[in-house]
Amino acid sequence: MTILDVGCGTGAITADIAKAVGPGGMVLGIDRDDANLAVAIQEHHGIGNLHFERADILTLDVGNRFGSSFDIVTAARTIQWISEPGHAIVQMKRAAKPEGHVIVLDYNLEATRWEPEPPADFRRFYRAFLDWRTANNWDNRTASHLTELFRSAGLVDIASHPTDEIVRRGDSDFFDAYASRIWLYVIEAVGPNLVQAGLLDEGVRRSAQEHYSSYIQRTLRLQRHSMLPVDRRVPS
Repeated sequence: MTILDVGCGTGAITADIAKAVGPGGMVLGIDRDDANLAVAIQEHHGIGNLHFERADILTLDVGNRFGSSFDIVTAARTIQWISEPGHAIVQMKRAAKPEGHVIVLDYNLEATRWEPEPPADFRRFYRAFLDWRTANNWDNRTASHLTELFRSAGLVDIASHPTDEIVRRGDSDFFDAYASRIWLYVIEAVGPNLVQAGLLDEGVRRSAQEHYSSYIQRTLRLQRHSMLPVDRRVPS
């Protein structure tokens, strides 16, 4: 089995896919970010059936580079960062074999919910984050639009089912779970971009980071990321 992972990032999910496929298969992860790829290659170079390449799905010459050669073409939490999501899915379809699968998993960021409500400075950060994304032509309701994007790409009879990502206080991995700590990472890694864009004051960013960290430790009971996977077999 051959699998293409679009927007592989630092390769954690891609590596798990390669392990699941086994030595008889091949997995290729592509990403447009050199820093992500450097981490992916360094951390997962020992997996023999796994390869990484720098590529942007929007500009990639899929026909000449890959043809229609993959059994599965997938993108997890990636389409939300692409300014032309419809074109990205068309490109993914082109990379898949006839009767292969195109599978996309993504969020509705506008629908993220916390219980109880997070600190006010974090709410200011999150609103600025959504506004920054909008200014970059990234869809904050990607999951809601996936089915129509698939149909526009000529992929019909689509299978989809909401699979919200939920973390609850009391879960064994609550404090260590990626899902519960992701927004601390976003504040630290993406927050400076919001400040540079004039959407947020640096003092508010720092305060949001401090107070959200305390909120996770002491107050957060439940966080829900609205998420949807969409799957369609490519017509022969």
